[in-house]
Parts: sequence; C-alpha cells; structure tokens
Amino acid sequence: MTRPRIKIYCRSFDLKLYRLSKGLYESWGFPCVRLTDQTADGYFRTMLRDTDCDIAINVDEDCFITSKQAVLNLVEYVIANGIANAGCPDGGAMLPRVFNPLVTNPFFNIFNLNLLREQYSREAEKNFDYNAHKQQMMAAYPKQMLVADRPYDFDITDYEPYYPFFLWQACHTRTLYLPCERHADRWTTILYNHQGEEMCRHTWFARFYSVPSWTVRYFQPNAGKQQKRIDNIIHEAYRMTGTPLPVFTCRDRWAFRWNKIVRWLIKVPQRIAGWPAKLRKLSKNRNK
Repeated sequence: MTRPRIKIYCRSFDLKLYRLSKGLYESWGFPCVRLTDQTADGYFRTMLRDTDCDIAINVDEDCFITSKQAVLNLVEYVIANGIANAGCPDGGAMLPRVFNPLVTNPFFNIFNLNLLREQYSREAEKNFDYNAHKQQMMAAYPKQMLVADRPYDFDITDYEPYYPFFLWQACHTRTLYLPCERHADRWTTILYNHQGEEMCRHTWFARFYSVPSWTVRYFQPNAGKQQKRIDNIIHEAYRMTGTPLPVFTCRDRWAFRWNKIVRWLIKVPQRIAGWPAKLRKLSKNRNK
C-alpha cells in the first residue's frame, strides 16, 4: 500500500460539536464523513463497507485533534507494521472507564480497513467465542499498559454494543494500545501516539454539551457542568494547532438547532426500539 486512501469518520449527534471537531482536521486533504443515526456498533461496519477507503481515522465529535503530525506519524506506523487497530484501552488506563482493556474505546482509532476486511464478517463476529480465547488474549495483552490502581475487568464482554466487534478484532488482528493521561479538568483524556506525542483530547459527556445544566445535574450529578469544560478544551486545541476558531453565523446557529431536532426525532424511536434487548440483557446478567 504505497498511497493509501485515507478518510476521516466522525460518529456525530451534535452538528455544532462536529463542526468544531472537524475544524481541526478538515484542511488535511482527506474526505471527512459524518456518520449520524448509526448504532454504537453499526458504524464500524459502515467503514468496512466503504471500499474507497483503506485507512480510517475515527474521531468522535467531542475529540479534538491537537497535532496533525502526531496523528499522521501513527498512521504511517500502523501501515508499516501491519496493525489493524490503534486505540485507547477501555479499562486499566487513565480515563473514566473501568472495563475490558482488550477493547479500544472508539473515541479515536486508526483502522487499517484492508487488514480487517481480509478476515471480518458479521457471522465471524457473532460466532466468536471469547471465553475460548480469553486466556490466550490476556497473556498477549501488554501488561505495561495497565496503570496501577486503575480498575479493569477482562471478563466484561457486553458493556457496550461494540464490544463483540472489538473482542473479535483483538483476537484475529493486531492491535496497538495507546497511552493516555488525565487532563487537569479531571475528565478529559489526553491521548498519545506510539512515540509519546500528543494527538488529541477527548472530553467525554458530549451528550450533555447542549442541554440545560439542570439536566446534567439530574442524569450525571458527579460530572458537573459540561459545556464550559468542553469549550475550554476546544479553545486549547485550537490554540495548540494555531487554527482560528470557526465563526458561526445566524444561519449556522439555526442549522444547529434544526439538526438537533431532527437527531432527537430519530434517536428517541431508536432508543425505544432497543429497550427489549436491553431488558433481556439485564435479566440475563441478573440470572448469572
């Protein structure tokens, strides 16, 4: 692969956040794809179906790039070393997640789609028996990535809908687990590449970015007000990259409001349709 076709994908709910995140990478010369109304696991399959893309840079809308060169250095390393996925462990790391470290949290990934396509199918994912491979996968996991006193659990297999995909991927293709640290705001994750160069800052809690503060206090009382904290990270990222902050017009602001209405009109029925599966999962876990 001498000239890989690279695209940047962003799973997005909030158009304003997407525009602010995209403002840090839209000038790189790669196509930018906003994925809306996709399930938490379905958007990986959307990338895999895109045969016009060899390397996918997956960036959440509340993840803000702080160094283009650090990201491109990682892309080169992934290609040169036959790595299918580079990302941050979902447990045992300095982020507000305490789950299975074999899974990479998809706030930022470099996916080598060509390598994944060689083996992946929906049937292969469904038929994958994690328990049959768990000991081997745990033995191969880079234990130096497990931060002292940070919780994790290799037994968690279904905390998120995308867990089956990442567990299959970790078993069948090569993963590069990336280091991170916690920002001074206590929530934001600063992610580094394989050379220890900072790449991006992921704020978390984007779902509370543009909702009233009383809603945040009710649903996430330990998280505090999110919009001011996230805005601070956005300003930091733009300063670090020397990129001018976007200036939004009245037309933009109306577009943000309308887009939010449309997203909610789609999301609420999706959530309701997913309740039976969630209830079955809860019942199954209680009966274990």
